[in-house]
Amino acid sequence: MTAALYAPGRGFFTRPGPGPAGHFRTSAHTGPTFGRAIATLIAEVDAVLGHPDVMDVVDVGAGRGELLMDLSDRPEIRGRCRLTAVERGPRPAGLSDAIAWRDAVPPNLTGILLATEWLDNVPVDVAVPDGDRWRYLLVDDAGDESLGPPVDARDEAWIRRWWPVGERIEIGHPRDQAWAEAVGHLDRGLALAIDYGHTSAARPPLGTLTGFAGGREALPVPDGARDLTAHIAADALATAGSVVAGLDPLLVRQSAALAALGVRGRRPPIEMAHRDPAAYVRALAAASTAAELTDPAGLGGHYWLLQPVGIEPPPTMAP
Repeated sequence: MTAALYAPGRGFFTRPGPGPAGHFRTSAHTGPTFGRAIATLIAEVDAVLGHPDVMDVVDVGAGRGELLMDLSDRPEIRGRCRLTAVERGPRPAGLSDAIAWRDAVPPNLTGILLATEWLDNVPVDVAVPDGDRWRYLLVDDAGDESLGPPVDARDEAWIRRWWPVGERIEIGHPRDQAWAEAVGHLDRGLALAIDYGHTSAARPPLGTLTGFAGGREALPVPDGARDLTAHIAADALATAGSVVAGLDPLLVRQSAALAALGVRGRRPPIEMAHRDPAAYVRALAAASTAAELTDPAGLGGHYWLLQPVGIEPPPTMAP
């Protein structure tokens, strides 16, 4: 999975081309409605921090920088905000000079760290039960699976704590570690992970590992030509981040989080079409995007994991 996603020049995220947006649609690809909500959250974090001289805005798993490009065009962001994209692939042509491009999260941040559908691409091993123990599931370049050796002690401990029942377990401790390390780079501020996932009350018995290519779901063949993704164990990640931060996290669905930030999929009144047809078309398009972002069966069902570091939660996100 690591090689298929990140091998230099030939992994899904490192090869030339349109990047993830050419294969699937995330909230960051939907346009200005999502960017406006994130900008509102950034403004709230900025206020809670007391308006520092430099406000870091770091996007981990930035794709081709779409979200930061949207944010960089907003006057309220351009002033004191230092925009940084973190991605394993090369810097895309045409990216604004206002956006730094790095392959790792910078240290000593004050501001907000965003991770929109990053953690589902942190590679995981898959385990299957074999009597009273667990074995790794192996896969070759063609996607054919075979039974591997018993899982090691660390993986077994994670399974027993977080996912003890199922036919296919996606062992999440690499994601827990990646999230904890990212949170640890914040001196003060908010870390926000947005992803599809599950909690211990509803683990999928057959797992979630799948592929995406050309806008369609595909078999998870590790050929580098398709995305390989598995849902996050949201409660395990929440615990890992809170241990580093020493503060309780907040775990909510995207539909509720965006509603708190003013995103609602209401159609504009039909009278507007007669008064101002152009404004009506714009409002209708925004309502359609908002409906997509808040649909509980789609993007609205994603989890928002908000981890404050050294601050109180922003007002709209407070429990």
